[in-house]
Amino acid sequence: MRYIEGTSRTQIILFPETIDEYISEDSIVRFVEAYVNSLSMRDLGFTYSEPKDTGRKAYNPSDMLKLYIYGYMRKIRSSRQLESETHRNVELMWLMKKLQPDFKTISDFRKDNLESIKKVCREFTIFCRKLNLIGSDLVAIDGSKFKALNNKEKCYTKNFMKKELQEIDEKINNYLQAIENSDKKEKEFSKIKSEELNQVIENLEKERKEIEEMLKEIETGKVDQVSKTDSDSRMMKTPGSGYQVSYNAQIAVDSKHHMIVESEVTNEQNDLKCLSQIAEKSKQILEVDNLKVVCDSGYFSEKEISDCEKNNIDCYVAIPRKFSNESLGMYGLSEFKFDQSTDTYLCPQNKEMTYKGTYIKGNRTLRRYECSDCNKCQFKKQCTGSKGNRYISRSEFEEVMQRVRERMKANREILKTRSKTVEHIFGTMKQWLGYGGGFLLKGLKKVNGEFSLISLVYNMKRAIKIIGMKKLIESLAVT
Repeated sequence: MRYIEGTSRTQIILFPETIDEYISEDSIVRFVEAYVNSLSMRDLGFTYSEPKDTGRKAYNPSDMLKLYIYGYMRKIRSSRQLESETHRNVELMWLMKKLQPDFKTISDFRKDNLESIKKVCREFTIFCRKLNLIGSDLVAIDGSKFKALNNKEKCYTKNFMKKELQEIDEKINNYLQAIENSDKKEKEFSKIKSEELNQVIENLEKERKEIEEMLKEIETGKVDQVSKTDSDSRMMKTPGSGYQVSYNAQIAVDSKHHMIVESEVTNEQNDLKCLSQIAEKSKQILEVDNLKVVCDSGYFSEKEISDCEKNNIDCYVAIPRKFSNESLGMYGLSEFKFDQSTDTYLCPQNKEMTYKGTYIKGNRTLRRYECSDCNKCQFKKQCTGSKGNRYISRSEFEEVMQRVRERMKANREILKTRSKTVEHIFGTMKQWLGYGGGFLLKGLKKVNGEFSLISLVYNMKRAIKIIGMKKLIESLAVT
């Protein structure tokens, strides 16, 4: 028959003399080996980086780190799957020198070295900066929701718990009515039925008490929801799938080669409080005196932007559209001029608006300025639809926001640069790298360690694509 025939299973063959001959020169394991060997496990704080003379021998942390980096590169994150791969995967046999740690040892290494793994990610970022793969001129910041290891049914909000308590009360009342009805029937049947119903009621009372305790925790104001499986995770709105128990992953990406500069996972339900923290960390890693960051309107928080500006971080933030008098053909805020020396506003008709008082709204302190001649002004309808006088609330961050507006006006195309720089990376992580299913670990600290591994793998693959495997390995020896 005219088919391609395989080799007979009983035929005697000669295998290569060494396992190294099975691994191609451009195999990714060769870079993983070279990079991890260039690190100081002791300086990075890995457990067992200094072996003891007595007791049972431990695995070398460099070998375990190689296992995890390779696993995440090949979409293998489960410790049980990694254990299985050490028995059958030729690349891992080469990389691990045929070591076969059990899944518990593999899992414990990741759990016990979360901070050290984050340091490895930062070390690679610094290495890429030395190779001029990072420009340090403009950084784009964005966030995305990653599914947590927590089911929706195990996440309780205040309204949900109140509804649950109401349903439990209704069930208890129904069962009590059923017991009363059964007592009127034959004694033997009534006794069995009552015992069963009493047990159900006891379970419901126990559940009710548990929900009441969680409700008390929420009413203290410290948290707005309680997750039972992973207490740090939160119910968040996610694109396309409604609400999901998730974490909010943040990344700062350099605009030159789209390398991740800094990554951080939070349980904030939106991005409003995330800007300054990740921007300041990015500035420290890049070791620059001044940094430009660009982000979308989800990060528009006057306080966060002000904190960035105090640290020599120039923000380019999309300003969200709000209802204004200009849309109705009336005087816009830009037509009211502020005089710093007199602490007054001047309206378009040259009427003075004086300071009337200070109040707090949200996390901002606002100063109110009001005109006292509006009722006598023939242009009032063009100024305000209010029956009273026209007033302006000036934020304590107004000067900073004015600089941001002018900066955005002069750089209208910068938001397009942002979307091209950062948005596709989350798509790569979730689809191409296979992380769309969510995190495997529980707790904010552990999830941060896992996300650092994901970011490290992305940067490694990106660096290999830009300058090639051979040059990258050669650069490790130089640096």
